[in-house]
Parts: sequence; C-alpha cells; structure tokens
Amino acid sequence: MTQAQLAQGTSPLLAVRDVSVVFGGIVALNGVSFDMQKGQILGLIGPNGAGKTTLFNCLSRLYQPSSGDILMEGASILTRPPHRIAEIGIGRTFQNVALFPNLSVMDNVRVGTHARTSSDIISDSLRLAWIRRSETDVNKKVHDILAYLDLEDVAHTVVSGLPFGTQKRVELARALAADPKILLLDEPAGGLNHEEVYVLGDLIRKIRDERHMTVLLVEHHMGLVMSIADHVVALNFGKKLAEGTPAQVQADPDVIKAYLGSKDQ
Repeated sequence: MTQAQLAQGTSPLLAVRDVSVVFGGIVALNGVSFDMQKGQILGLIGPNGAGKTTLFNCLSRLYQPSSGDILMEGASILTRPPHRIAEIGIGRTFQNVALFPNLSVMDNVRVGTHARTSSDIISDSLRLAWIRRSETDVNKKVHDILAYLDLEDVAHTVVSGLPFGTQKRVELARALAADPKILLLDEPAGGLNHEEVYVLGDLIRKIRDERHMTVLLVEHHMGLVMSIADHVVALNFGKKLAEGTPAQVQADPDVIKAYLGSKDQ
C-alpha cells in the first residue's frame, strides 16, 4: 500500500493533536501531533525516555493528557475510561505480556471478545436463546483466531507454561478477538529471537492486509519498524523529532544523532 493510497480519504482514522503530559513537573510529552490513516502501519520510535510509552498509554486511556486531544474518527477519546476504549475499536498488546496466567489459551482469547458482547448477568443466568447463540458465535470466533495465529495445538494449555514467544501470540490473539480498528502493539519484538522477529513482521503485515486493521507499532527493533512501517514518527525527550517514510526518517540527521546512530540492532 503506497503513501498516496493511504492519503486518500477525508480525514485520518486517528489524530493526535498537540498532546502534552506532565508528571509532577516532569514533561513526558510536549505538544506531540500526528495523524494515522486507515490501513496504515505507523512506527513510533525513539530512545528510552523519549515518551513512546507515555503516548501509547494515552491512546489506550491509561494516562490522561495534561493538554491536547486525541481523536478517533473525528471524536475525542479522552472522555472514555480505559475499560470502554475497546468498544470503539482500539485494541492493544503490552510490552510485558498481561495475560491471565492460570487460564488456558482459549479462555484468554475469549476474554478479548467481551468488548463486543452485550450480555448481562440476568440473561446469562436464564440462558436465554440469544445468549446461547452469542456463545456459539464467540466460540467460533475464538477457534478461527487460534487457527489464524497457529495456536490450535495449545488451545487448552495454561498460558503460564508456554514459551514467551507463544505467550506474545496469545496476547495478540486476545487483542484481535475484540475486532479492533486500530491495533496498538507495544514492543512486540521484545524477547524474540531473529527468526521470530522476521515471522512477526510478516504476521503484522498479514493482519493489516487480511483483517483490514490499522497498526500503531512502538518498537526498539529498528529492522522490524523500517521493514514494515508505511510511516514513522520519531520522538526524543517528549517532542516529535521527525516524521515521514522509513527512508526519510532514517536519513534525518537529528534522528541519526538521537537514536539510529547506535549499533544496537
């Protein structure tokens, strides 16, 4: 998908507008703005302390910006509490997997479907017909996602006993179960070996293309970001340092000085 194709349309799917976050006098974000177009993979990069995680947590409503706004399809998300962010189409994974360790893979993924269901305790207790139909639909969705991410063989395995890379796929499956419009991926390559990172890159592109999702990727692995992102935003010390295509950002002198000049990848 080219940038010209992505630019078509009336307005961005997600708009970050002059967002600042201050913690006890420390400026974590300082007037950051950028747009995400529908169908885009956007990479958010920067050295440790640049503000990436702070911005990510604002998008998922774990943090409240001190000023500025975040718009999803033209409407502010800042009035929504964190537990209601999934219902408007924002899903996320975490840098350190946040699964239910004593539940099976299937049950962890099933949790992700709750944002899109409308049952209540009375209907559940009475086992109404529409509840039974809903459960059937949920089970089919969970099985489809497990098959999609090659997790069928471990569907009934307790997640705490699985390798870290597999746990990351389970968390991704749980995020997909909520049918997000925007998928927020927080350091998905962390803890993965070189081959796993390569497979992950292909998977992220596949999810974007086949499941029609928009992806915001926070990642230190520069090889992954630059190989799959359509657009890159670089932060440093809470400010936007550069923005553009991967090639443009890689060539930016300020980015090279702040981040890409290191040989950590």
